[in-house]
Amino acid sequence: MNAKEDAIAVVTGAGSGIGRAVAVELLGAGWSVALAGRRARALEETAALVPEGASLVVRTDVSRPEDVTALFTATVERFGRVDLLFNNAGTFGPGGVPFEELPYEAWRHVVDTNLNGAFLCAQAAYRQMKEQEPQGGRIINNGSVSAHAPRPHSAAYTATKHALTGLTKSLSLDGRPHRIAVGQIDIGNAATDMTARMETGALQANGEVAPEPVMDVTDVARTVRHMAELPLEANVQFATVLATAMPYIGRG
Repeated sequence: MNAKEDAIAVVTGAGSGIGRAVAVELLGAGWSVALAGRRARALEETAALVPEGASLVVRTDVSRPEDVTALFTATVERFGRVDLLFNNAGTFGPGGVPFEELPYEAWRHVVDTNLNGAFLCAQAAYRQMKEQEPQGGRIINNGSVSAHAPRPHSAAYTATKHALTGLTKSLSLDGRPHRIAVGQIDIGNAATDMTARMETGALQANGEVAPEPVMDVTDVARTVRHMAELPLEANVQFATVLATAMPYIGRG
């Protein structure tokens, strides 16, 4: 076990994709991890990937305040504290819908998950980290390259990811007196179910549809672990990890 064998993490959206990869990486490194997500069976499958790991499955809809409260209560009851929140749960929303046709209900669902859910989890983690002994911890928000540059027909997703950057900056400032370090990882084209369409063809800014390269999601997980295992006196404020040849630099 490494130096983090007694450290406690909460990973949201841990039932698939980036959340699963990060949870597996942390469990394999000796972290105790509370796995949060809407599908209990998927969370159990994540836990089974590291059977020797100390994991806790908590079915959670991050857009529901009562679910988030229950998640952090269960984590502290089981493990005693919270050292890391990987604020990962998110949804892209309906793909390919022009802005003028985007239903309000779809907009609201994306905002409730990506932004309100991130706020609720960050607030619960912040409160716990501020009060626990020893004080402090780390919050890593999952942004996106869409926090910098949008894709076509992505107003809801892009707006929430830009807002998440503001949340990260604000919490990073507010957390200083309490030894709470807050950073953000902006990810581009990690190979998950959410990005499967990229390899077959994604709408580009010039109206063309073109396949895009993807990267192994474990490369993202290793980056999150590096950020997580820094001492609280050091912080990766923003990290961008992307498939080298994806159309981001020069997008548009």
